[in-house]
Amino acid sequence: MSKETLNINSLLIHGGIDGDETTGAVNVPVYQTSTYKQDGLGKNRGWEYSRTGNPTRAALEKLIADLEKGQYGLAFASGLAAINTVLSLFKSGDKLIVSDNIYGGTFRILDNVFKNFGITYKIVNTSDLAAVEAAIDDDVKAIYIETPANPLLTITDIEAVSNIGKKHGKLVIVDNTFLTPYLQRPIELGADIVIHSGTKYLGGHSDTISGFVVVNDKALADRLYYLQNAIGGVLAPWDSFLIIRGIKTLGVRMDRHVANANKIAKWLSDSGYVSKVYYPGLESDPGYEIQKKQADGAGAMISFVLDEKYDYKRFFEQLQLITLAESLGGVESLVCHPASMTHAAIPADIRKEVGIVDELIRLSVGIEDVDDLIADLKQAILNSAKA
Repeated sequence: MSKETLNINSLLIHGGIDGDETTGAVNVPVYQTSTYKQDGLGKNRGWEYSRTGNPTRAALEKLIADLEKGQYGLAFASGLAAINTVLSLFKSGDKLIVSDNIYGGTFRILDNVFKNFGITYKIVNTSDLAAVEAAIDDDVKAIYIETPANPLLTITDIEAVSNIGKKHGKLVIVDNTFLTPYLQRPIELGADIVIHSGTKYLGGHSDTISGFVVVNDKALADRLYYLQNAIGGVLAPWDSFLIIRGIKTLGVRMDRHVANANKIAKWLSDSGYVSKVYYPGLESDPGYEIQKKQADGAGAMISFVLDEKYDYKRFFEQLQLITLAESLGGVESLVCHPASMTHAAIPADIRKEVGIVDELIRLSVGIEDVDDLIADLKQAILNSAKA
């Protein structure tokens, strides 16, 4: 049976390089080596040095490409190492259009690192297609979007933005971390580059850090492979093995994540404890229809604004089951305060303008019993009531 005909739940387990032909091992071995014996000058067996290429990492890179319906995959030591490498495609004088609420680390590297090299950015509400088109000029070389965006879960129409990019000859880059290829495949919708923090749902167990880039175009892939080797932020063999192992259960985990998130989002909306819920799986969400069109689910990230009669700082202290921590996408539920944690690098005026207020709470819904999660949220909110 051809891998091209496999459904994604089978591809998660059998995609990429399936097992080891030499020994029959059902898992790809961990090639824990830095270098490789060469048979003579200019003669090797396909491998020279593990920064340049490693069989375990190559198996994972082929797997993520298969899952994203792309041709070429690259694995990195972190999501930001992947972002750094993609941004290194550009040169002084180039400009990027970026979504108006994106991961704080993406903003930080653009604002504090690449701006020093003359690569600039323009913040745009990318859910507004007219605003995207109006922001394009000769200096713009790429449109960089997150959808759903972090942390306000804003939805951008990937196909429509990709069409705008093609019309003007601009690259379209999509961070697909929140949904993974199990729920959304931007390349099928016309995107040029897909980025992931594999630390999150792909690994799924909060035990390793990784990042990925997937593309379809060979010339673009060749440039990225060159930069991957030159910059050197590659994923180690053991971590590659862990991510392959995590991906095998992505489907069953995401089904549970999404089911829990849908129930919690509806409970929050009806609870009277919050003033706003951000979740594209709610019919009341402005991105609901586009999300339904371009993805197979709304994901498991929820953001909400605690009602003013509750103390958000006390809320975090009262949680018993849900963990206050950076990151997302693990089997355990995590909660964070974007204004002081994940998005602290974004200036306060920009945070306030887009809606990242102090009362905003971001919840990564895990796979625990959903009734236990709701009970923990309820008691933490009630016990944080202001006097």
